[in-house]
Amino acid sequence: MANSGMQWKACGHVFEFPPTMVMGIVNLTPDSFFDGGRHLDTKAAFSHALKLVKDGAGMLDIGGESTRPGAMPVDETEEINRIVPIIKLLVAETDVPISVDTQKPAVAKAAIAAGAIAINDIAANRKDDTMRRIVSDTGAGYILMHMQGTPQTMQNRPEYDDVSAEVEAFFQERLERLDALGIDTAQVVLDPGIGFGKTAVHNLELLAKLERFIRLGRPLLLGASRKSFLGGIVSERLPGSLACAVHAMAAGVNIVRVHDVRETEQAVKTVEAILSS
Repeated sequence: MANSGMQWKACGHVFEFPPTMVMGIVNLTPDSFFDGGRHLDTKAAFSHALKLVKDGAGMLDIGGESTRPGAMPVDETEEINRIVPIIKLLVAETDVPISVDTQKPAVAKAAIAAGAIAINDIAANRKDDTMRRIVSDTGAGYILMHMQGTPQTMQNRPEYDDVSAEVEAFFQERLERLDALGIDTAQVVLDPGIGFGKTAVHNLELLAKLERFIRLGRPLLLGASRKSFLGGIVSERLPGSLACAVHAMAAGVNIVRVHDVRETEQAVKTVEAILSS
């Protein structure tokens, strides 16, 4: 657990690492790659989220727009209508903190007003600073993810000369941009964006070189759960997902974003016990 002694600040909350945080995914979408449509209505999403909390989720990541390869954008009003009711219900029912998985500043702003404390931004590659100004104004935690292209284009033959070096350079440039806007870097978590504009080879190289990003001095998040590149390695994606999670935490990753919270939390606890001995 090389990336120890880290803090993450989000709307007055301070998270200390280690231990590793298991972030549970709640998709209110009809077309997400793994669980699209299962939790589309508020009642089903609420029940699923409470189960993830019971299973050991340290944070819930609520999303109302699929970001799978080729997914079509959702109108911001529709996205707000999908996520705000469930956020309000969860804030009233549980103390587990909530992040919002969105590319849209208006959605992020509505989610923070409803009680979310962090923004999980897959489009941190954008030039416009509107989302970053919301982070500055609200004090929200900011998960800064690398993506080449957009969900509509990202898997159209992604290319890199050196994927880990280019992701690291992207993080450095974005951190400098956030600092120039007066945003406390203690609000920032870095996510190398497994599967977002990367081939299977790129994903595996990033997993093999996670330690490279630790020197940037911010907590790391990994989202490899159930992703398609695992299907090229193993016949069952859950064991592959668990292997990625425990490899990541041993390398120094602080947050693992997963569909299977109970299994991941048990695996993480076991590895933490081994490493802390």
